[in-house]
Amino acid sequence: MTLPRLAPLAAALCLVAAPALAQHEGHIASAVNEKIEASFDIIRTEVKSDGADVLFKVQVRGKAGALRPKATGQFAGSAVYSYVWPTTIDSAAVGFDAAQGILALAVTFHPDFDDAAYGAVNRHVWHPHWVVLGPDDACGKGALKVKDIPEGAKPKLPPTWPNVPLLIDSPTYPTTLETDIVEVRVPASVIGATAGIRFDGVTSALKVNANLHAPLLCIADVFDVASGDLSLPGIIKR
Repeated sequence: MTLPRLAPLAAALCLVAAPALAQHEGHIASAVNEKIEASFDIIRTEVKSDGADVLFKVQVRGKAGALRPKATGQFAGSAVYSYVWPTTIDSAAVGFDAAQGILALAVTFHPDFDDAAYGAVNRHVWHPHWVVLGPDDACGKGALKVKDIPEGAKPKLPPTWPNVPLLIDSPTYPTTLETDIVEVRVPASVIGATAGIRFDGVTSALKVNANLHAPLLCIADVFDVASGDLSLPGIIKR
């Protein structure tokens, strides 16, 4: 299921400030790739306004959420599977300091630990997060991580930050995985104006550092990228 690591992942941070070459309003259509596990083979990625919400949606070739990491019984070295929408939304929109990196909405599953807000339990279900991604070659050349919070730092954090040393939020947005679709409804008031916001779609595995130090949570494997190159060509449809 592992694909070669995409070298341009870290370089994609530069694309956030650059115009997309081929823009797709509302959705990105992706070719089927039989070499990818069907549950992670993206065929359509969509972000659009829907009444009082912004709808984040991805369609895969197989059953969404069917593959989950095997429990290891410990936090260190454990795995996280994810469906991710990297965006050009500023990190300040969801409660972090401004301009911290790539803000992505992710739907994740990890059976070895809980990271819900207020100490709640979520290791047994697929659930949403906002994460801020940044490059770190300690995760592998050209790889990205969920950005660490250095010891002693006091960054601005959302109210539903799960008290871990990462730029991560644990909102309770309605999230469904049915047949071949993963869907998250985000209140439009959270994102604000959507004009010009771009997005992409990614399926990936992350890994907790076995030594429990920074970088704590790296993107270890990229299964599929909707655009093929993480160029964020999608434009939110209003």
